[in-house]
Amino acid sequence: MFIGIDLGTSGVKALLVDSNGKTVGSADATYEGTNPAPGWSEQNPTAWITGVSKALLSLKKNHSKEYNALKGLAISGHMHGAVLVDMHGNVLRDCILWNDTRSHKEAMVLDATPRVRDLSGNIVFPGFTAPKLSWVAIHEPEIFARVAKVMLPKDYVLWWLTGQFTTEMSDAAGTAWLNVEKRIWSDFLLEAGNMSIDQMPDLLEGTDIVGPLQPDRSDLGFPAGVLVIAGGADNAVAACGVGALGEGDGFVSLGTSGVVLAGRDSYAPSAESAIHTFCHAVPGRWYQMGVVLAATDSLNWLSQLTGKSPSELSGSLDDSLGPVCPSKFYPYLSGERTPHNDAQVRAGFTGLDIATGSQELAQSVMEGVSFAMRDSLEALRSTGAKLETALAIGGGSQSDRWTRILATTLNIPLERPEAGTFGAALGAARIAICGVLGVKPENVMIKPKIKDTIEPDQNFTAEYDNAYRGFAAAYKTLKVMP
Repeated sequence: MFIGIDLGTSGVKALLVDSNGKTVGSADATYEGTNPAPGWSEQNPTAWITGVSKALLSLKKNHSKEYNALKGLAISGHMHGAVLVDMHGNVLRDCILWNDTRSHKEAMVLDATPRVRDLSGNIVFPGFTAPKLSWVAIHEPEIFARVAKVMLPKDYVLWWLTGQFTTEMSDAAGTAWLNVEKRIWSDFLLEAGNMSIDQMPDLLEGTDIVGPLQPDRSDLGFPAGVLVIAGGADNAVAACGVGALGEGDGFVSLGTSGVVLAGRDSYAPSAESAIHTFCHAVPGRWYQMGVVLAATDSLNWLSQLTGKSPSELSGSLDDSLGPVCPSKFYPYLSGERTPHNDAQVRAGFTGLDIATGSQELAQSVMEGVSFAMRDSLEALRSTGAKLETALAIGGGSQSDRWTRILATTLNIPLERPEAGTFGAALGAARIAICGVLGVKPENVMIKPKIKDTIEPDQNFTAEYDNAYRGFAAAYKTLKVMP
């Protein structure tokens, strides 16, 4: 038996599977973060430990026989977070999370440094780990002086489990300290961020063994000999969970944020496009993705304004596609990553009139998010990535209307998996299987069974294409003026 743990921003899910990847049971736990100031997002790492412990002990209680046959586990985790610890492993401050934009000035300085983009393969975004440490150095120098190790969120849990300071390539690629092509820490990038190699965890591939559990973890009730595998960053591991490993494989995710991801067999960065080029969670592969910061979060925001639940808003629309909504929505509630790299741009509606109601607003939100994801697809294509079709995952893909809007906007078929467990928790379990049993990833990380395929509506593709081009042209009018 194997366990995959999906460490998310708002909660953790633990999935228990057999050696064939068949789900035996699952458990979850929730926790919260804090927002101490506008644009700030933090979380106490002890919340992850409490959540992981609760989920694992729930699995033990409800599936004791299978739990006692456990051979290994791996973790998927949210990227870019900065967990700062001293020489004894004590946490020095709350983790600064991926969606924290306080370090936008520091990111601009690092990004403008010659060779930084060339070596990291990416724009240095405010959410990356390196500019967070630059911010701490300036604003919290007494803490910065005590930093012995910088860990990413899942790697803090790995340290708690094993006592080892490690990370792996897919998560390390989002720090702006890794040479993403060579898959090694870059002395130049570390020096540019006033960091040193001894502050970095040891580098592994995602399927490598971190080690056995340390004795202090006997409270989890694992059988003897359980191995902990390195795991990976959430989107890379989600790709493992849906079989998106190489060229032509990919998915679109309508989750809290939106992602358009393509697997790559080789390293082909295009930093100027604001596409992320990261190491995959399996050896010898990379992936690229465009990120929309507010996808279903945009509908959640509208829900708060209208007092109607997201399901009520989406359910008010027919499943069949219709003309583009006269009102337009620009989903930059938290700034935007791809293709703009703009922490300051803000959202907006246009084309509203006195007759506009919640139904029209819901449609325009779905369309605006879909247009933003088309931005990411176009940026991916500029790197040479090819997606002729893609899996559609995430909560938003459960809406027939939203998936039809997205398929028509992207003008590619979208395949929706059958109901069941897939994505990051399953991807982590698959990584554990590969790491413990030595199985090749391509033999384990297969695509899920498809429930249905949503084709672009050719009656509306031209109209949606024109609307997208208007959306893209409007970006410059939405920038926040200094």
